[in-house]
Amino acid sequence: MLSTAKRVGNRIIGNPEQTVTTITTESYLKGLVKDPRHEAVNYFTSLFPILGWISRYNWGWLTGDLIAGLTVGMVLVPQSMSYAQIATLPPQYGLYSSFVGVLVYCFFATSKDVSIGPVAVMSLTVAQVILAVDAAHPGKWSGPLIATTLAFVCGFIVLGIGLLRLGWLVEFIPTPAVSGFMTGSAINIVAGQVPGLMGITGFDTRAATYKVIINTLKGLPITTLDAAWGLTGLFALYAIRIICDQLSKRYPRRARLFFFISVTRNAFVVIVLTLAAWLYCRDHKTASGKYPIKILQTVPAGFQNVGAPVIERDLVNALAPHIPVATIILLLEHIAIAKSFGRVNGYKINPNQELIAIGVTNTLGTLFHAYPATGSFSRSALKSKSGVRTPLAGVVTAMVVVVALYGLTPAFYWIPNAGLSAVIIHAVADLVASPSQAYSYWRVSPLEFIIWLAAVLVTIFSSIENGIYTSIAASFALLLIRVAHPRGYFIGKVTLTRNSTESREVFVPLRKDGVTDQYVKVDPPTPGVIVYRFEESYLYPNCSLVNSIIVDYVKENMRRGIDFSTIRLADRPWNDPGPTRGNSETAEAANNERPILHAIVLDFSGVSHIDTTAIQALVDTRNEVQRWANHPVEFHFATILSPWIRRGLVAAGFGIGTPSVDISNEIAPVVPYRGGRREKWWDDASPGLEDIETHSESLPPTSGSVPIVPIETPFFHFDLTSAIRAAEAGIEKLGERAETPPVKYL
Repeated sequence: MLSTAKRVGNRIIGNPEQTVTTITTESYLKGLVKDPRHEAVNYFTSLFPILGWISRYNWGWLTGDLIAGLTVGMVLVPQSMSYAQIATLPPQYGLYSSFVGVLVYCFFATSKDVSIGPVAVMSLTVAQVILAVDAAHPGKWSGPLIATTLAFVCGFIVLGIGLLRLGWLVEFIPTPAVSGFMTGSAINIVAGQVPGLMGITGFDTRAATYKVIINTLKGLPITTLDAAWGLTGLFALYAIRIICDQLSKRYPRRARLFFFISVTRNAFVVIVLTLAAWLYCRDHKTASGKYPIKILQTVPAGFQNVGAPVIERDLVNALAPHIPVATIILLLEHIAIAKSFGRVNGYKINPNQELIAIGVTNTLGTLFHAYPATGSFSRSALKSKSGVRTPLAGVVTAMVVVVALYGLTPAFYWIPNAGLSAVIIHAVADLVASPSQAYSYWRVSPLEFIIWLAAVLVTIFSSIENGIYTSIAASFALLLIRVAHPRGYFIGKVTLTRNSTESREVFVPLRKDGVTDQYVKVDPPTPGVIVYRFEESYLYPNCSLVNSIIVDYVKENMRRGIDFSTIRLADRPWNDPGPTRGNSETAEAANNERPILHAIVLDFSGVSHIDTTAIQALVDTRNEVQRWANHPVEFHFATILSPWIRRGLVAAGFGIGTPSVDISNEIAPVVPYRGGRREKWWDDASPGLEDIETHSESLPPTSGSVPIVPIETPFFHFDLTSAIRAAEAGIEKLGERAETPPVKYL
């Protein structure tokens, strides 16, 4: 860009946006959206990923999708009815949610492996929401209506987040927090299903986990006949899986056969238990019409009352306190599962599109009276291992659910509830983090392990809702602490020598207790030069701390430019008393042994963003160190990657050689001072920046005579080496300053 700036001595006169920066607001806005019509078309076509692969569909893909779809369908039917029990809903509502989830997701998916439908954690949350709303408004709304309304509201919110492309919000919740409440929820669900497995009644299985465990142990003496079906089913499920796993290892050529045998264990166990329940219960019905064990009984065939949902305002208001946690579970569990399988199988998901898929699934699901559905880890893993090729496998699974709804409901009558509890326990137990996984959190980040443990304990001893909020709040607190306490180092130089003719310089952090390491000698910069490296972006949460670090380092290691012995006590400021009377000579002698501060070099290679507050903090740093040194101090900047950072620094007078006396103390005053606020606090005879020649980079130009760094910004440098050399060259140009410059104390 051609420069229209005028140079007076070493000063740049003109509008920085039009002269020395490499980017302007106008050019940025023009490059942001080059073709709005093309962008709009791309946006709407991206809403339907199926358009990108359906035209290339082939018979090879169909085989894998048929096998995977049928396999998942056999597992989904019994699981969905089991999860409906967790949600305290009739079993057919689980089938409704399953059908809509696997069918609708096919058209919006960016993951071929994820299976949408009822899941344990969401089902337990729905049960708690129904219980809370019913307690506040007894008998006003039915459980299915509450669940359907919750699905509509949460689905609409998630759909809006996806359409607005706000899926990045999910990234603020780290993996340990997700794993923590998932583990706690799994333990909660298992504990709540053990009473049903054993036929124990007489207490609330939706209470806190520890209470349920205590009451279950107390109720063991009153175990009923249901335990014969429940324990047998649970034992059979684990036995089949373990035997098939062992046989697969022993006979690897037949591993796929044993895999599919293992997959059918849910359907096989439920069928056997149902036959056993029918054979026993048909001849043992009591006079009151009850059976000796609890069975599912009537399951209505087909889709009942399909149509537009009835959304009542009062019900939505009653659900309002529970919507945040339900929405978080809805999107968080799905995104975590989708990312996991995308990582394993070598493809990348689009989080925004996945949120759209979940939102559409749940909003359209209300037409079939479905309750909230999201991604299932166990069924997604099964789908992946079955060899699924495309999301079209969901259509096959939906057909299996329809067949079950219209053709198998008479057989569902005799399914024992204890058998469904066994299916739930077997499926949910895999969600509990293994000891090795928990230990890996500790090895990588002990603080995140504490967050994981807190989420588990709060979920067990309180509720899933509190567990989620605890993990999220703790994660945000940790993030804020890390942002507010950025990493940064004062750095020195290590010279690496390969032979007598080849050597290079490497810049490494200086140790706080000295400048030498145990094995490597780290040379500090030239006396009078300070080099500081930012490891993170320089923003409003951390800029004050960085300001204090640099200023404190200067005051501790550099010579103070004012001799306090020449200042009357009455003229000393209240906040800077200087040395005491008896210690003034000793302090002055120690001060004179320190080097005079000439330049500060800031390595911005790790800084990708900067804001107004940070720029103001940098101005404050400049003012404070120059007051301490009592003369102008050069500020050099190395490796500025963003043109917006250069723009902000230039606006504050950095990089262009403008003396601080010509720049306001505040770049963007919160409370502006009338007439400005500029103070001249050193003598005109003192050497200043205006006496320093501009430093051009010694690196070769990129093309023709154009330098790598614009000549209008001589204090911005291409790399750290050139920045340090320029700072050292400035010392050589100025020579040694006077030991005590003329005093003009502020």
